[in-house]
Amino acid sequence: MRKYPIGLQDFGNLRKEGFLYIDKTRLIYNLIDLGKYYFLSRPRRFGKSLLLSTIKEIFNGKKELFEGLWIYDQWNWEQRHPVIHLRFSQIDYKGLGLTAAISRELDFLAAEFGIQLREEDSLALKFRELIREVAKIGHVVILIDEYDKPITDYLEDIEMVEENRSVFKNFYSVLKDADEYIRLLLITGVSRFTKVSIFSDLNNLYDISLNPHYAALTGVTQEEMETSFAKEIVLLQQKQPDILGKLKEWYNGYSWDGTTRVYNPFSLLSYMGSGRIQNFWYQTGTPTWLVNLMKKQKVFDLENIHMGENALSNFNIEHLSPVPVLFQTGYLTIKNYNEETRLFELGYPNREVEESLTDALLSAYRNVFPGNDSMELTFDLANAMKNNDMSQMVKVLDVLLSTIPYDHRKAESESIFHIIVHLSFKRLGMDVRSEVHSASGRCDVLVFTKKYIYALELKLNGTAQAALNQIINKGYLHSYQLDPRKKIAIGINFSSGKRAVEEFLVEEFA
Repeated sequence: MRKYPIGLQDFGNLRKEGFLYIDKTRLIYNLIDLGKYYFLSRPRRFGKSLLLSTIKEIFNGKKELFEGLWIYDQWNWEQRHPVIHLRFSQIDYKGLGLTAAISRELDFLAAEFGIQLREEDSLALKFRELIREVAKIGHVVILIDEYDKPITDYLEDIEMVEENRSVFKNFYSVLKDADEYIRLLLITGVSRFTKVSIFSDLNNLYDISLNPHYAALTGVTQEEMETSFAKEIVLLQQKQPDILGKLKEWYNGYSWDGTTRVYNPFSLLSYMGSGRIQNFWYQTGTPTWLVNLMKKQKVFDLENIHMGENALSNFNIEHLSPVPVLFQTGYLTIKNYNEETRLFELGYPNREVEESLTDALLSAYRNVFPGNDSMELTFDLANAMKNNDMSQMVKVLDVLLSTIPYDHRKAESESIFHIIVHLSFKRLGMDVRSEVHSASGRCDVLVFTKKYIYALELKLNGTAQAALNQIINKGYLHSYQLDPRKKIAIGINFSSGKRAVEEFLVEEFA
């Protein structure tokens, strides 16, 4: 058994205690050698804190910690720089308020350098004084971790968001005129929304979040995974020959340039520590407000989304748009980038995220919490689809739909049924598409399996015959006539009075 740094964020402790470290020092060297002011956005549990801790030890000249790593004989270890390391996850902004919490943290940091800051100064003046006094030792390295946490923790409290944002804007304004004192500034967080509203004065801040050169700065590439875990893989393959494919399906797939793909480091390390494929990352803190936001705006189909960089970077507190939030928080990733249109194609990064988020959405729409029955029901649905058992499929959909609250059924007409049916198939990892356009209309739901293509039309308080006729008359399956798979049209009518599937009709095509 090796020691895996699951949740470990301190580079010095990691190296001294003999934990596994996946060498990122070549990329780090390029980062600190080629520039000065950086901003990096990555999802939670993706190695941002460890990255900053590693940079801190480089500038502290702790050469012994880097023995065996790429940078060991590439760096001038005699040239040291003082490091101001601000970690917003560790300050008590909830108990003290943001201003008081930052002020206290600045005092702690100053004490590390033997500096006494003036208590009567404003927050900005204290920060400026700290930078200038520390710079007497040498050009300062400023590392700011989770800069946005005091804002993202209050996304359901706009007044608190605005208050903390105002504090931050004043606090960070000091950095604009501190160029002569700074060797390196690196700010990390999850969101990119405050880059404009908080760092508007800091116009030389280089956002490398989508820069292809730093796409693998955090996360674990396939090559790194197979090299770092070579011994484990040999043992795992003896029990499960296809384990590499399984791990890739479940935990790989994150990309910030559309080309380089990385594993979620927390999930990969957690798997290596347990030897069991399961949900790791999602369980560490998916906010309820995000699922509720998706439900409120009826966002449920998260594949083949196309968006430009400006829209992708948007995180407007007053008018939150789910897709940019989902991307920045790690529930969506870049699948491809079109150089000509300059549009990014987004989708789920891997099965872990897809299955977990779909399950949470399905529970939210059905008003069933914590949704423990979803796995059992969707397993039954999978068997029905596999065996082309339409009666069983409809029975499962009937149970899934029967829990919809009355106010949803009354207010949202057919849309709520459409969404739940889509999510039910998506929960199985199936290729499911909604509102698919044809020459004469839009099919509610299309489901593709190895042997079948299913077209489903859903009616509320109508007739199954009308639903079936719509599929046939509007040629929803016509586009797939050359496909060798069997085509099946299914018309379903749901009665709001009975809260049940009232009838369904099926017609097969060769």
